Formats: sequence, C-alpha cells, structure tokens
Amino acid sequence: MFGKLAADALGLSDIGAVIKPEDYDKVDADDYVMHEDQEKIFFLIKSKVDEYCFTNKALIHLDGSSAMSKKRMLHRYSYSSYPVSEVLLETAGTIDMDVEVKFQLGNKAFSIDVHKKHIEEVKDLYKALLRIAELMHENEIALAYAKSSLELASVTLGRGQSGGTPVVEAFKELNQAAFSWLSAAQQKYVVKDFGFVFERYIKN
Repeated sequence: MFGKLAADALGLSDIGAVIKPEDYDKVDADDYVMHEDQEKIFFLIKSKVDEYCFTNKALIHLDGSSAMSKKRMLHRYSYSSYPVSEVLLETAGTIDMDVEVKFQLGNKAFSIDVHKKHIEEVKDLYKALLRIAELMHENEIALAYAKSSLELASVTLGRGQSGGTPVVEAFKELNQAAFSWLSAAQQKYVVKDFGFVFERYIKN
C-alpha cells in the first residue's frame, strides 16, 4: 500500500515512454493505423496500460483500465473532427520523474505523463500539436469569413433579381455556384492530414 502511495506521489504509477520509429511495428496501436490510406505514425507514447499513437490524421488511443487487465478500449480521434486546442507542457520538478503534455481534442481532455528522460522528444510533440492548434484556429476564422462572404454575395445577388432570369433558374444557378465555392473553401480550410507539420517538428 505504501509503495503504491509513494509511486503515485512521485509520478511513477503509469509513466509513459517514447517509442522509437524502428519499434512501431511492435506495439498494438500499429495494427489500427490505416496504412492502406497513407496514414503514418509520427509519435508514439506507451505506458503500462495505455498507448498514444499520433499519426498524420488522428490520435489512436488504446485505453487500458489497469496494468492487471489485458482489456483495452480503442479510441480514434481524427483531427478534422476533433480540433486540437489547449496545448500545454508541464516540465519536471525537482523530485518528479515525469513531464506532462496536455491538450484537448474537441471536448476530450488528455494529460499524458512521460518519463523526463524523453523531454526533448516531448518538446517536439508539444511544438507539433501547438502548431496544429494554431493552424486549425486560423482556418476556422478564414472559413467563417468565407461563409460570411458567400452569404453577403447571395443576398446581394438576390436583391438584384428584377426580371430577366426566372427566379427558379436564378436560384438553381446561385445554389450550384455557392455549393461549388463552399466545397472548395472546405477543402482548403478543413485539413485532414497534418503530416507536413509532424515532419517539420518531430525529430525522433
């Protein structure tokens, strides 16, 4: 009992390790990466009960209830559906054995303890997640501006319809143009693959 309390106090109960790329195929999370669709692992943290696998498209989390049980729940959080935000890095104190990277995917909060010997690798992950969060925020603003511009153009064109093209035909043309324009904006501002960010910051 005392040993467990001491482990919790010192942060030793479930500290993760950063797995090297040459060992990715030895962890369970690799089985759930969509290699067939050009998904690639860029960073992987493994603890006694959990695996956190950061790919170019999603976070794959194998969630274990305890070290005594082999049962684990698989969660997949695609970045395009679960925006990254609130990225923080807590460095180790004098007696701490771990550093902690914190972030949110949508409304889901994560706090991952990693052994402090991996601090340099965790710094790289922190920078990558922070940059992804910044890009998502910038794209969200840009997409909102694009939608506002489309609405303004629609209203303006609608007011200009006084004779000439029948209303039904004008509506169809406007709707088709708006759909095409908005689809292009969605493709531009809703990023699904952040491999270019991970490639820039992850050095392991």
